[in-house]
Amino acid sequence: MTQVAMIKNPLESVSTGHILATEVQPLWGIASAIDIYGCDPDKIRNDKTIRRFVVELCDLIEMKRFGETQVVHFGEDERVAGYSMVQLIETSLISAHFANLTNTTYLDVFSCKPYDPETVRNFAQGFFGGSHSILNVTLRR
Repeated sequence: MTQVAMIKNPLESVSTGHILATEVQPLWGIASAIDIYGCDPDKIRNDKTIRRFVVELCDLIEMKRFGETQVVHFGEDERVAGYSMVQLIETSLISAHFANLTNTTYLDVFSCKPYDPETVRNFAQGFFGGSHSILNVTLRR
């Protein structure tokens, strides 16, 4: 398994563990997985609030939205019930699931256009009123 070093600028060249090729390929994109715990239940259970989050996040990280934000509530099992969101962006996509039972947001941002994952984490945690979060970043090559 490849491990990703956390770096201030995600586009800097870093050692990411075992590389099988003879040379490192150029960076193609950044994938961030952000788990936000202790979110405000009223915010993660409101489709209009989730849509507003997407617009504000895309504006913040300068991503151009492509089409409408899809926000759907589903899940027969209370453990996984909640809203799910998908927003295509010109450079890939943003998605999230909002778990009602645990008041947790699972946010994913993938883009070939550079952005700062820490900026996304701080904004999303603040927007949804989360108590703490975990950020995992993968540099895609």
